[in-house]
Amino acid sequence: MHPESQPVAPSPAPAATGVRLPWGQVPAGVRACAEERWGGAVVAAVSQAGGFSPGVAARVRLAGGRRLFVKAVGPEPNPRSPAFHRREAAIAAVLPASVPVPRLLDRVETEGWVVLAYEEIAGRQPREPWAARDLARVLDATEALAARLTPAPPIGASSLAEDDSFRHWRLLLEGYEAGEAEADTVAGLPAGAGERLADLAEREAGWPEAAAGTTLLHCDLRADNLLLTPDPERPVVFVDWPHAATGAAWFDVVGMGPSVLMGAPGLRPLLDAHLTARGADPAAVATALVGLAGLFLTSAARPAPPGLPTLRPFQRAQGEAALAWLRASWGGV
Repeated sequence: MHPESQPVAPSPAPAATGVRLPWGQVPAGVRACAEERWGGAVVAAVSQAGGFSPGVAARVRLAGGRRLFVKAVGPEPNPRSPAFHRREAAIAAVLPASVPVPRLLDRVETEGWVVLAYEEIAGRQPREPWAARDLARVLDATEALAARLTPAPPIGASSLAEDDSFRHWRLLLEGYEAGEAEADTVAGLPAGAGERLADLAEREAGWPEAAAGTTLLHCDLRADNLLLTPDPERPVVFVDWPHAATGAAWFDVVGMGPSVLMGAPGLRPLLDAHLTARGADPAAVATALVGLAGLFLTSAARPAPPGLPTLRPFQRAQGEAALAWLRASWGGV
């Protein structure tokens, strides 16, 4: 019924790196407004490469010596980006003090721009391809984070179980069977996925039960959203929270896993052992991986969003890694 999916030769894992804007290219009026609030002009700004936002992400030093981590984005080239920064700021402002996140120090909105100033954290991102030592450290930290955020604090977060956007396989199947343009997307799926489209769609329908839980989750964990620090009180700091939602306590590990495995497939047993030790239901993990693979692969088939030219190859690699992990560890589909 479905076209044969052609095997795709493996390629180096793409980095989670977009096109950053230097602080000096932010409109002068926006910079002046922010610097007046911060008590000094920015005399040095070092852009940070990780992440897909088309705006500023930089460690800055002010004339008086104060140091900040600054994020800033305007309505161009991606009009949705300011809303993500607003959501991030709203969540950062109300997370409990015990949670290892950077403290939000200031928020400026002017001329359509959103500028966020955080405490600067001395630390580094996990190196990629991931090393077992870094992954073990992050896995321990995610377990501690989930314990702190269960039950979820009352911050108005949405529920993963109620997210009705996780219908990617089902919509793809319906479109294909109706003879619509999704045939090209099906033909471009990783080997085996096109032939099992109905099975994937059926498994995806269990998403609400699989993802349900009372833990506040980050929902976008990758190396570029983590900092490993020398601070024994918070050895891992979790940054960038615009997608936070409530769900199963183990979900952040499953969500992060494909970005780890696409460059370091040998670390699969470490992820599996961690999820098993935390009591994650294998059937729920499998369903979550099916849902995530559908999100990544159907998104990757679309044109790149404005200002995010590197996003689609990264999503494709994540989707392929999610399906490979599903087949190898969680029973496949």
